[in-house]
Amino acid sequence: MSTEVDVSAPKRPAHLKLAGILIVLAAAAVLADGIASRLHTRHEVASWTMQQALPTVSTIQPQPLAATQQLVLPGHLAAWINAPIYARVSGYLHAWYADIGTPVKAGQLLGVIDTPDLDQQLDQARADLQKSVATEKLAVVTAQRWTQMLKQDSVSQQETDEKTSDLAAQQATVAAEQANVNRLEALESFKRIVAPFDGVVTARDTDVGALINAGGGNKPQLFTVSDAQRLRVYVSVPQSEAATVRPGMHATLRVPERPGMTFDATLVDTDHAITPSSGTLLVQLSVDNHAGLLFPGEYTDVRFALPTDAHALQIPASALIFRHNGLQVATLGPQGRAVMKPVTIATDLGSHVVIDSGLTAGDRVIDNPPDSLAAGDLVRVAPASPATPSPAAAAHTADAQTDAEHAHG
Repeated sequence: MSTEVDVSAPKRPAHLKLAGILIVLAAAAVLADGIASRLHTRHEVASWTMQQALPTVSTIQPQPLAATQQLVLPGHLAAWINAPIYARVSGYLHAWYADIGTPVKAGQLLGVIDTPDLDQQLDQARADLQKSVATEKLAVVTAQRWTQMLKQDSVSQQETDEKTSDLAAQQATVAAEQANVNRLEALESFKRIVAPFDGVVTARDTDVGALINAGGGNKPQLFTVSDAQRLRVYVSVPQSEAATVRPGMHATLRVPERPGMTFDATLVDTDHAITPSSGTLLVQLSVDNHAGLLFPGEYTDVRFALPTDAHALQIPASALIFRHNGLQVATLGPQGRAVMKPVTIATDLGSHVVIDSGLTAGDRVIDNPPDSLAAGDLVRVAPASPATPSPAAAAHTADAQTDAEHAHG
């Protein structure tokens, strides 16, 4: 009888192997799902990051200009005629009859000067004239007598010629004395200071008893008379606009002390020369002032209605890009990429600019572009808010007068 015993390991049941396989497969599925979820999340984060990295911009449409554009420039008013009145004779002011603000007519007496020295000179000249006239009469009688005696051969021809020459000399003396009297009488007429034309006394720089010295220019004037029924308006127009202003065109004036009121003016002429120091053209306009609402010397805003370029477009100044390669504007191109366009400015209106070339009416201009924006960069266009008008629409409907004031005020 055999005593050997079978000690081999017992076999595992089949259902345990199946459970192990299922556990391994479940673990692999969980691991694969976690990896896939993490990859998807990473892809979403990368996509979101790329979307957030795109600059968000707003676009505007370039607006065409109106048929006319206002050019607002500062000007000053001056009397149509302004005459400082100086003394032609020396003396003392006896009296004045018109103070500042007094309306006067041509020839109206403004003042009288006492001239005792001139009066004495006139009296002496008249006395000298009477003496010369008496001497002339004697010379006439003498010449006639000697001429008759010459016919009787009672006197020589030489003596007769001497008497005749003496008569001619006396006649010349009388003429000279008469001219001197006339000169002094003319000076005597300047004792009366009169208004040279209809106007208003705008200055009185003398008073009763003041010493008056004859002269003008560097001497103080006695009175100043101005004709303010019509005023001159002087405006310095920039050289860039000088070709658009011409005689006969109309302009409107505004003065600060009369808000809401406008005055019509007509361009009379220009000085036909550009001032080198300022690069401007001096323009003279005429404005009617019979109502007396304007005063000489006032500051005024002069508004010209100038024709505009039909091809020019207007955009906000915030859309401009200043870089080393010149002035540019960023536009929205195909596939949402930025396109840089070089432009030239025709007129700077302050908050807006008029573009002469480089843009078309169909371009979508990027307003306030980021400093880092370059050609070909992808951008994201912000949705337009219905409650807030686009910058282009606001620029198109804004008051053009305000823009012009920023440009030339």
